Amino acid sequence: MTKKISRRLRDLQAKVEDRPYEPLEAMQLLKETATAKFPESAEAHIRLGIDPKYTDQQLRTTVALPKGTGQVIRVAVIARGEKVTEAANSGADISGSEELIEEIQKGMMDFDVLIATPDVMPQVAKLGRQLGPRGLMPSPKGGTVTFDVAQAISEFKAGKLEFRADRTGIVHVMFGKASFSAEDLLVNLKALQETIDRNRPSGAKGRYWRSIFVAATMGPSIEVDINALRDMKSVEAA
Repeated sequence: MTKKISRRLRDLQAKVEDRPYEPLEAMQLLKETATAKFPESAEAHIRLGIDPKYTDQQLRTTVALPKGTGQVIRVAVIARGEKVTEAANSGADISGSEELIEEIQKGMMDFDVLIATPDVMPQVAKLGRQLGPRGLMPSPKGGTVTFDVAQAISEFKAGKLEFRADRTGIVHVMFGKASFSAEDLLVNLKALQETIDRNRPSGAKGRYWRSIFVAATMGPSIEVDINALRDMKSVEAA
């Protein structure tokens, strides 16, 4: 069965040429094609030359987006004793210990990021079925297993995101809102590119970057010139 494409999307697709765009031009076009009736996100879809079934070709890390995510991030913290109070005082939306683990087991998922202290991880491991499919399981690589809960809460609230390559070697990341200026979107995309380069898996052989496309949530895909993006100097957050 052929999926019917709406007239709105067809018209938007007609604006996108079949070629890699200069990075800033791609951001401008992304904004121009964000015409849905709700605030759309800016998404990046990056194909890498890795095969994540091998442990030395997996990519899972975090990026601090200099211009933020444009979203209110709800942070939950599972800890013990004083760390629960520290989390609450540091801006955690939800904090607790065994009782919070029980609530999550019963289906409570009112958070976007879950941080846990290392001493509670054996108990948190029981939540794999609930957290795993949503990508919410705390991990040291993701910066979500730490005793420094105040710092972690602050970073995730300010625009730190965890991401990973899926089983086909593609990274899907939201890097801002379509309402951001083209320049701010580019600052965030550059930070993402540098993070992916810095965390290149040791087993990645040959050409690492295969393609990068950006799009608004309901917009068409726009190819970005990878070499032009990587050759850009770091754009400092204003």
